[in-house]
Amino acid sequence: MASKKKSPKKPSAKKPSAKKAVAQKSSKSSRQSAGKASASRPGLKKATAKKTTSKQAPSQSKRSAKRAGGKERAVTELERAAAMIASLKEADVSRAKIGGFDIDGVLRGKYVSLEKLQSALAKGFGFCDVIFGWDVADMLYDNVKVTGWETGYPDAHAVIDPKTLRLIPWEPGVAAFLCDFQDGSGKAHPACPRNLLKKVQSRAENMGFTPCFGAEFEFMFFKETPDSLIEKGHRGLQPLDPGMFGYSWLRTGQDAELMDDILSSMDDFAINIEGFHTETGPGIYECAIRFNDVLEAADQAALFKTSLKQIAYEHGLVASFMAKFSVDLPGASGHLHQSLWRDGKNAFYDGSRKHGMSKTMRHYLAGQMALMQDLTAVYSPTINSYKRYAPGLWAPLVTSWGVDNRTCALRVVAPDEPSSLRIENRQTAADINPYLAMAASLGAGLYGIEKQLELSDMTQGDAGTDGPGKLPNTLKEATARFRKSRPVRQVLGNAFVDHYAATREWEVREYEKAVTDWELRRYFETV
Repeated sequence: MASKKKSPKKPSAKKPSAKKAVAQKSSKSSRQSAGKASASRPGLKKATAKKTTSKQAPSQSKRSAKRAGGKERAVTELERAAAMIASLKEADVSRAKIGGFDIDGVLRGKYVSLEKLQSALAKGFGFCDVIFGWDVADMLYDNVKVTGWETGYPDAHAVIDPKTLRLIPWEPGVAAFLCDFQDGSGKAHPACPRNLLKKVQSRAENMGFTPCFGAEFEFMFFKETPDSLIEKGHRGLQPLDPGMFGYSWLRTGQDAELMDDILSSMDDFAINIEGFHTETGPGIYECAIRFNDVLEAADQAALFKTSLKQIAYEHGLVASFMAKFSVDLPGASGHLHQSLWRDGKNAFYDGSRKHGMSKTMRHYLAGQMALMQDLTAVYSPTINSYKRYAPGLWAPLVTSWGVDNRTCALRVVAPDEPSSLRIENRQTAADINPYLAMAASLGAGLYGIEKQLELSDMTQGDAGTDGPGKLPNTLKEATARFRKSRPVRQVLGNAFVDHYAATREWEVREYEKAVTDWELRRYFETV
């Protein structure tokens, strides 16, 4: 279930400044906790470029001037990198973890020395492009074009985004950075999820909007380890807590040490948790992450999933974001709250119109309605995602929108509230890649604004389970719609659509050749 959150009065595309990076001992454990850090934070000195004076004569050729400008920029990047490293050393950082998210939302990275980090900050670094050539289980695709045996799996050029700097609370002395990837021609790599979101974000900004998003995830805690999961075959797992106990004050109190570690560590890691509570189901919790500009919101959402698994491990637990763990329990959602802002005001709000919904908001909603079926492969990216689409279990089954109606795929939240009016995409589940899901949701809304699409009548009461707007109920069906959709290609680009569709087709093939437990139980002895 969604927890209410207010949208910003004055959104900014810039990441807010954070506290000084300070290593401190936790009162709940013996390990150190590092404070949030960024290039602009007081604890880490800003990289200051020295002024350069050009001695070139006015008659020099443009080519010479371009070469000189390139040299100045290179010097500037080197100086900035050196200043960053000096600040990290002052914060007792001895090494860094650098990496990026693959097509399935898995964070792929490695440790590097500060010396290597300085070079990577200044010039970028090579990162094997196999991360875009294999699936979630590291099995190599046989049907993608961005990389493969025919290319030799070369290095992709990775560029560190210094704004993503964080100090890792559960790894004292380690800084973390996220990267963007380029292809062989120096262009944004078409398979890099963060690149896709930046592209759609740029389109919104060119239209005069600042898109703001906030993710909320449901997930499960089990009293297991990575080894015990394998030993048990992922069956007979013991949840953290028994029973169906949503919004339980008691359970969070019983798990107080875990709660404190999650909330404190996430805050130290610059992930802004707004709400945290139990959901209906054994060991099931929900977290709402505070709104932010869409790229920062995706960074925090993606990092939250990885970070929660790390924190859970330290408490002898395993955390899962699987969309549907059990046939007997509701699925795990991953809803996306969103709004557009212009000149410091909510572009979705117009006090003169019904529910306060501006024309911009109605067109945005109409775009999302129009492309919802075609984008289902992004919103529901795994085979398991579609097990969540069952009547009566809170997942939408048809294209629909309504005002504060949780049976709909798109819920209008806080009607008539100037600063809080927003849309909640309820189709998405906890297994999403946040970058891709946010890019698709935002892109569909912008498509509606660009095409001035008219919004259909809203749903009153139960949105239902069938009809012309019925959502695809298998990944195979969803991927076929995604691949052939012209509007989706306009929104996300041909290169990404072709690559992503190929990866989902691979996923379907891998599933279709698998022998399941259900088949063994049903047919092993009886046929």
